Amino acid sequence: MHEYWSWALVFLAGLALGAFFFGGLWWTTNRGIRSKQPWLLFGTSLLLRSGLVLGGFYIIGGADSARFLICLSGFVCARIIAARLSRTPASQ
Repeated sequence: MHEYWSWALVFLAGLALGAFFFGGLWWTTNRGIRSKQPWLLFGTSLLLRSGLVLGGFYIIGGADSARFLICLSGFVCARIIAARLSRTPASQ
């Protein structure tokens, strides 16, 4: 039973990593449209988001492939949620 709670927390951590990554991507895209130097904003954002997410996967997953895959599945679910939330009314 204890293992299931651990897996649930790992899944939630993957969701949080995904929310950070895709929320940051949404923020960057909205700001990049109005930026005078969008290449700097997009590049910095990509490095920051990717570095933190990869570090989070490394800390959460460690050497356990099951924990890594559960965390990755939470990340993918966050991507699906972000894609559905970001639809425009014309594309629904």
